[in-house]
Amino acid sequence: MVEAKRTLVDEPNLERLLGLESSKIGFYSEVKQKIQELEAANLGLRIKTTELQAVFDSISDGVVIYDHNGCIQHRNHVCPRLFPSETIVGRSCRELFHPDTIHSPENCPVEKALSGESMQISFTSTKENGDNRYFDVTATPIEDSKERLRALVFIRDVTEKRLNELQLMQAEKMSGIGMLAAGVAHEINNPLTSVAGYAEALLRRFRGESELIDDIRLTDFKKYLEVIIRETYRCKGIIDSLLSFSRKSEGSIGLVDLNQVLSEVLELIRHKARIDKIEIRESLQPELPIIKGDAAGLRQVFMNLTMNALQAMEGPGLLVIESFGRNGTVTASISDNGCGISPAVMDHIWDPFFTTKDLDRGVGLGLAVTYNIIKAHNGEIRVESTQGKGSKFTVRLPICQA
Repeated sequence: MVEAKRTLVDEPNLERLLGLESSKIGFYSEVKQKIQELEAANLGLRIKTTELQAVFDSISDGVVIYDHNGCIQHRNHVCPRLFPSETIVGRSCRELFHPDTIHSPENCPVEKALSGESMQISFTSTKENGDNRYFDVTATPIEDSKERLRALVFIRDVTEKRLNELQLMQAEKMSGIGMLAAGVAHEINNPLTSVAGYAEALLRRFRGESELIDDIRLTDFKKYLEVIIRETYRCKGIIDSLLSFSRKSEGSIGLVDLNQVLSEVLELIRHKARIDKIEIRESLQPELPIIKGDAAGLRQVFMNLTMNALQAMEGPGLLVIESFGRNGTVTASISDNGCGISPAVMDHIWDPFFTTKDLDRGVGLGLAVTYNIIKAHNGEIRVESTQGKGSKFTVRLPICQA
C-alpha cells in the first residue's frame, strides 16, 4: 500500500487561512464576552431597580425627588393622594411650598436642600372644602450622576396626630382653668347674691311706699335699682357659665332625642332670625338614633352654636341645621355663610374668655362651655371655616347602646 502523505501547514499559514492575523476572531470573541457581561450587569441593575422601586412605593409617606433646577423628577404613589396637581413630574417646588413667590430660600425645604442643607418644616394646607391638613416635611440633599445636588423630600400627613394633640392640649387647659374658675366663681357668687337680694328688697319697699315714690329726690332711685339688679344677674349668669365650664353638668342623664333638642333651640331663635332676615334650613334625619346624655347641657351647646352663627351673619344670610346617624354616632352640624373665622385665631376659639365680638355681645365663654359639655358626653366637636364665607360646627355623639 502507498502511505498517504500528510501536508504540513505551518502556523503562520494557518493563521492567515483562518484570518487570525487580523485578530478578527479574537476581537469577536472579546465582544461576545463583553456583551454577556453587560447583559449580566443589566439584569442585576434591573433587579436592583425593581427592588428600589418596591421600597420607594412601599413608603407610606409622600416621597418626591427634585432635580438640580428644583423641578420634580420622581414621586411615589402616595403623592397624588396628598397633592395631586402640585407633585406632577416637571412641576417646580414653588407649586407646593411657596406659590406666592418665585424664590423662597429661607422657607423652602427644596431650595435649602439644593444649597446643600437638610431642612425640616411643618406647614398647613387648606383644601377646597375648607378642611385644614397638617404636614411634616423633611428635605435632604443628594447627588445625581453629574455630581449636581438634588432634593429628596419626604411629606408626612400628620393631621390626625395634630388634631389629637390639640384636643389633648385643650383638655389639659380646660382642666387647669376649670379648677381656677370654680374657686373664683364660688368666691364671687356669694357677694353677688347679697347685692341682688338687697337691691330687690329696696325696690320692693320703694314700690310699696307711696311717699318714697312721690319724693322728688328719689326720682331716679327706681331706675338705679333696676340697673343694679339687671347687671347683678348678668354677672351671676357669667358665674353660672364658669361653674358649668368647671365641672360636669349637674343635669339628669337620660335618653335624648337630638332632633327634639335641635327643634327646641330653633323655636327659640326663629324670632331673631326672622328680624335679621336670616333663612333657616333644616335637614333632620327622621327617626334619629337615641343618645344618652344631659338634654339641658346639649340644649346649651346648640343654643351657643346657633347664636354664634346668627351673630356671625349680622343680617341677611343662611343658617343650615343638619342631623344624621352613621357608624355608631349621631352627628349634628350648624352652618352659616357669615364672616368666618380667621386662621390666626382658629386655635384659640375654644379658650375661655377669648372672643372676637364686641364686649357687650359676649365674654368668650360660650365655646369653652360647649367644648366641655361635648367632651363630658364622650363626643367631639370640630369646626371648618373660611374667612369671608362662613363656618360649620360639627358635633358627634355616641349612640346609646341598648
